[in-house]
Amino acid sequence: MMQGDDTVSNSKGNVLSQAWKRLQQMYQKLLDDVTPYSLARWLFAAVLTIAFLGRVFILQGWYIVTYALGIYHLNLFIAFLSPKIDPAVDYEDEGPELPTRANEEFRPFIRRLPEFKFWYSVTKSTLIAIICTFFDCFNIPVFWPILVMYFITLFCITMKRQIKHMIKYRYLPFTHGKPKYQGHEDSGKSEKVSLVPGAVREE
Repeated sequence: MMQGDDTVSNSKGNVLSQAWKRLQQMYQKLLDDVTPYSLARWLFAAVLTIAFLGRVFILQGWYIVTYALGIYHLNLFIAFLSPKIDPAVDYEDEGPELPTRANEEFRPFIRRLPEFKFWYSVTKSTLIAIICTFFDCFNIPVFWPILVMYFITLFCITMKRQIKHMIKYRYLPFTHGKPKYQGHEDSGKSEKVSLVPGAVREE
């Protein structure tokens, strides 16, 4: 009897494990499928954020959840704008410069937080915040104008520090396209390459 019970429990465990792995694979496939559609993904995240703010406005509560969500999104945004390797720490003296102008040698800007992970974290946190609005335990009474002033002050200070960091180390948080080189013209004359090696014909 003991062996039979162990066999049944093991089979149930295997079924649950396989089902969980199957769900993980389906979820990962869904993420892989939506990866190329950045505009649609961000529109979906914007709709979720507007829905959350609308729910908070209608219910007149859950201001702490809103404040925490705003702070979290701000931290994500700063990580999105920051380089993966901070020049202030690792490349203070002889580090490679980040891209500043489009006509320089092509060097892609590598973010600390990639765009997809940025979107994924924003979407997931907004969904969690929406779920929190269905529970009264998260509706902590607070004077919301103070939270608004705190958030605006923190946003201004954080963005000012980030902009100073960008100016100091001369980088832009965007990757420019590779430069396209064009042939030089000499005194309005165009050169045509002949089929004979070393021969150049001018018109």
